[in-house]
Amino acid sequence: MPRNYRIYINDNTLFISDFLPEQKEKIQQLEFQDFNLQTFYKKLKNGSKKSYIFLTKNPQETFKKLKKDCTIIKAAGGLVESANGNFLFIFRNKKWDLPKGKLEEGEKMKEAAVREVEEECGIRVFKREEKLCKTYHVYPIGTKMVIKKTNWYKMKVKGEPKLIPQKEEGIDEAVWLDKNHISPVVKNTFPSIMDVLRAGGIL
Repeated sequence: MPRNYRIYINDNTLFISDFLPEQKEKIQQLEFQDFNLQTFYKKLKNGSKKSYIFLTKNPQETFKKLKKDCTIIKAAGGLVESANGNFLFIFRNKKWDLPKGKLEEGEKMKEAAVREVEEECGIRVFKREEKLCKTYHVYPIGTKMVIKKTNWYKMKVKGEPKLIPQKEEGIDEAVWLDKNHISPVVKNTFPSIMDVLRAGGIL
């Protein structure tokens, strides 16, 4: 089964796939030959929410070629459930998000995920469970394009601890929400977070 990819560029989605995904919005097909990610990024309009696709028999190969000219940054985060069945969300940069962060030197994805959740929300993770999904983001740093790969894990805590948002990481708020009361999150979050919530069976 070939791996298919969904890469977020702000609110735009770039698929690398061997079939056309079913969705309401129109998907614009791109040619990989002479494709330049930086030029493509610069052409995207601010605030646009479009979908693009490389239709290819070998998505993995195409993704590898796309990554070649990019800096790869690895990050990890968690979807944390309390003993009361509520889920942990943070409010950062005017959007709802889930705790996550970059890997430190020599750190494994799953270790980084737990560390970031604990640091950003001031709690102890009792149990790290299965990996839910991976998300990919593209953005520029200086003259280089970055592809950020984030692994997301399901986590549990004992009880429902008080949350201490890490202000120096720009987190204004950290809250426990019942999955029937996450509509404010759904209205104001990132497409990648929606993927994590779907993978975690909350949506």
